[in-house]
Amino acid sequence: MKFRSDPATIRGSIAPVVTPFTDEGAVDHDSLRSLIRFQLESGSHGISLGGSTGEPSAQTVAERIATMRTAVEETGDRVPFLPGTGLHKLNETLELTAAARELGAEADLVITPYYARSTQRRRTSAAHWYATVAREFPDLPIVAYNMPSRTAVDIAPETVRQLFTDFDNFVGVKETTKTSSTSPVC
Repeated sequence: MKFRSDPATIRGSIAPVVTPFTDEGAVDHDSLRSLIRFQLESGSHGISLGGSTGEPSAQTVAERIATMRTAVEETGDRVPFLPGTGLHKLNETLELTAAARELGAEADLVITPYYARSTQRRRTSAAHWYATVAREFPDLPIVAYNMPSRTAVDIAPETVRQLFTDFDNFVGVKETTKTSSTSPVC
């Protein structure tokens, strides 16, 4: 957790690691350890797990917590660990985020709720979603994951600006659009 107190030290190449599965469909933790070791030996500055590359939709909440535990054991305090904990349900996002904090994640990558296509302004909005997570975990840096190709919602620059203003622990955006509309805000 040495990076959590100063999120500005989280920089460089943060490798999004795939989640390997056995032929039976279970998470292959031995292969996951090997993949993380490979990334670290190859010079990655941090590890991210549970974003879209990590196939979170193919795992239960318990399986995702177990993969986070494996990643934390493998990375130790050598590099930052930034798990993706966003789901389409807020209560499960909060449960995963609590587990990530407890396990020692340096920051948390939270995707905009998907499937239900949130707006920017209502109580079910992207702003409300991120504000709830940031408020619930004031000691954990929060990074929004803007991936409109998967969520059908592009986080508006005004939403990002408001979150940066309102929450000290809202520290960045993983931008996966072709336009990078939120970049000038960050």
